[in-house]
Amino acid sequence: MSTMLILRMWFHLAKLLKIRWTVHPLFVLIMIGSVVTGYFLELLTLFIIVLVHELGHVFAALGFGWTIREVKLLPFGGVAETEEAGYLPAREEMAVAIAGPLQNVWMGLSAWLLGQWGLLSPEWASHLIQANLMIGLFNLLPILPLDGGRLVLAWMSCYFPYHRTLVWGARLSLLASAAMMVYSLIPPEEHTGIRINALAIGLFLLASNWSYYRNIPYVFVRFLMHRGNTAHKSRAVDERTSPIIVMAHHTLQTTLRQFIKGRYHLIMVRGGRGAPVHVVPEEMVVQRYLVSGKPGSAVGELFR
Repeated sequence: MSTMLILRMWFHLAKLLKIRWTVHPLFVLIMIGSVVTGYFLELLTLFIIVLVHELGHVFAALGFGWTIREVKLLPFGGVAETEEAGYLPAREEMAVAIAGPLQNVWMGLSAWLLGQWGLLSPEWASHLIQANLMIGLFNLLPILPLDGGRLVLAWMSCYFPYHRTLVWGARLSLLASAAMMVYSLIPPEEHTGIRINALAIGLFLLASNWSYYRNIPYVFVRFLMHRGNTAHKSRAVDERTSPIIVMAHHTLQTTLRQFIKGRYHLIMVRGGRGAPVHVVPEEMVVQRYLVSGKPGSAVGELFR
């Protein structure tokens, strides 16, 4: 009865929030394995912890006015797809990312208190504390799409060009995913086998980040398409501008890849010796790039 009640509450909540919730096939396989091995109650507990963890992200995102299309639950957390992905303020991204692990904090503390008060057996209290600690700390690893990876990416976007942030965020995540797979193949001292769960999660993260790495050009174009709205907001908050100095022969693509999210840029175009320095707003460069479809065009062509 408790299982059906939880699933029914989840269904009504998803319907109320108008968000599509799905369960990743990896989670389904683990569920089947738990039924076969007799650990279904432990898996159900993990499912509830993951669900509450992800609800922390959802309510934080909705609080900022984000539009969430889908939430996919994984054995260690979830992935939320938002319509605003790629051009959200870094501070909002950080707040939403940390909202998930914070749920594990209060759930772990609650389990400890209930164990101290005798309302939970010491074994179950310890199990709940360890499960929340595992989910919370694992999600803080600096690997995309984990919460730690999102925090690092949001922090980097405040100080480094957005395109460079995307590229290096994906590369670091690929490297960390590969390291996790190597770790899973090293048998523990007390066993001779490999860590199957770590290997499966490492494979998933590696495939996910490889797909993300290949889609960076599309993510960057989406960032530019919404640059007009975010640029005006940045200019309204901070009237100072960040100049970008380029030569006339530099391409539009090279120039745009120097944009930093959350800042407004004026493009200072320098010609040869004695040539005047032209100053253009970033909107002009973005519009030419998107309309012409020629990323290799020189910035100097804007003045011909």
